[in-house]
Amino acid sequence: MSEWRQTTLRYAGALALTVIAWLVWSKSPALAERPFILFIAAVVMSARFLGFGPGVLCTISSVVIIDYFVLPPIHAFAHSPAELVELGIFVAVAVLTASLAQQRSKAEMHADQTRRHLASIVENSQDAILSKDLDGVITSWNQGAERLYGYTAEEAIGQHVSLIAPRERPDEIPRIMRKLRSGERIQHYLTERVRKDGTRLTVYLSISPIMNHRGEITGASAIAQDVTAQRLAEEALRKTEKLATAGRMAATIAHEINNPLEAIGNLLYLARHDKEKADQYLELAEKEVQRVANIAQQTLGLVRETASALPVNLDGLLKEVLDLYSKRISVKKIEVELLSDGRAEVRGLSGELRQVFSNLIGNAIDAMPAAGRLRMRVERSRERSNARRPGVRVTVADTGSGIAPEHTQHIFEPFFTTKKDTGTGLGLWLSYSIVQKHGGSIRFRSRTMPEKSGTVFSVFLPEVMESPSSA
Repeated sequence: MSEWRQTTLRYAGALALTVIAWLVWSKSPALAERPFILFIAAVVMSARFLGFGPGVLCTISSVVIIDYFVLPPIHAFAHSPAELVELGIFVAVAVLTASLAQQRSKAEMHADQTRRHLASIVENSQDAILSKDLDGVITSWNQGAERLYGYTAEEAIGQHVSLIAPRERPDEIPRIMRKLRSGERIQHYLTERVRKDGTRLTVYLSISPIMNHRGEITGASAIAQDVTAQRLAEEALRKTEKLATAGRMAATIAHEINNPLEAIGNLLYLARHDKEKADQYLELAEKEVQRVANIAQQTLGLVRETASALPVNLDGLLKEVLDLYSKRISVKKIEVELLSDGRAEVRGLSGELRQVFSNLIGNAIDAMPAAGRLRMRVERSRERSNARRPGVRVTVADTGSGIAPEHTQHIFEPFFTTKKDTGTGLGLWLSYSIVQKHGGSIRFRSRTMPEKSGTVFSVFLPEVMESPSSA
């Protein structure tokens, strides 16, 4: 239909509404004393559904009909002051009402367009977006959810959201729903989901409560981002870095083992040639063998995976790492200070925590010239965020060259390194990931001034290993 024809029909509709109001008034004795009500209604409907122009036309035609057919004298145009005032008031009210009706129409049209636009964004999003009621029943399911989980909208809507949850986690969905009912939002929740074909997915979920116009929670919306490939790649990088770290430490360990092996050879020689002191020499040789075993055990701890979190004494763990670096510390004549009461303990994965502090201490040694100072403190503390969880804070401070300001934003990124020949760029990234996995935090500050330079890393670990994504 052409624009001219549409315009003609809209204005014709306004005239028709005026005539209908006049006819209804003429057939309704009850409205004989209130003719303006019907004509105001006609103006409102014209402006609301046909536009402001038709509303004005309806107002003008209504004034003509009221003046000529409604107000006495009938079939004559009155011009008395009272009648003109009355008609003027009608015109003002009608125009104002038409303007308000049109504004409301535009607002509703804009809101409808916004809703359709947002619905289109949700429907065509690459991320999986779904909504559910407070019982966990799925109420909407976009195309991204179809691609990610393999269920069509017809298959998923009306089903419980546990349809895509792993069966070995029966408490996960109820726990999430309890948080949502209390008005909590869940951001960057790392978990697993199951596709229709049984494939496991690693996803980041962001879940928010849905509220009605009274502010009551009626359901929840969830956005899922598939990070399966990313997590597999990260895990491969972690294993690679662990092996690389073990390789880099091989030379250091060789030096550490060489000394006790040489001592063992000498002691065995003395034991064979001095029978009277043989027991004494053999006892010393046994201690040296135990020293070699300890070094090997500490090295295995860097690459060995543990299945569950166990109590870890951080003071003892730091001493083990320092033992591994003792040769480098001695060669550089670095002064080491470890302040601890020896009782700081957390539950975690000892091998991974050993990797964190091995990276931090190794970097500190690399950054320091001869006769530097390495200071460490282990103390009971509380988280600095609002949670204020109890835990242990480990501080590693060096007097090295510091971190250049242009590098501070990147040091926790994978493959970023300032060690052009020896660095992989994975050590601090891996350390950051491990600390996050334990529910903790890692921060640093650094100075590069010639007169006073150095870097301080602060690692907070909660008493119980708790991933932030599941909190």
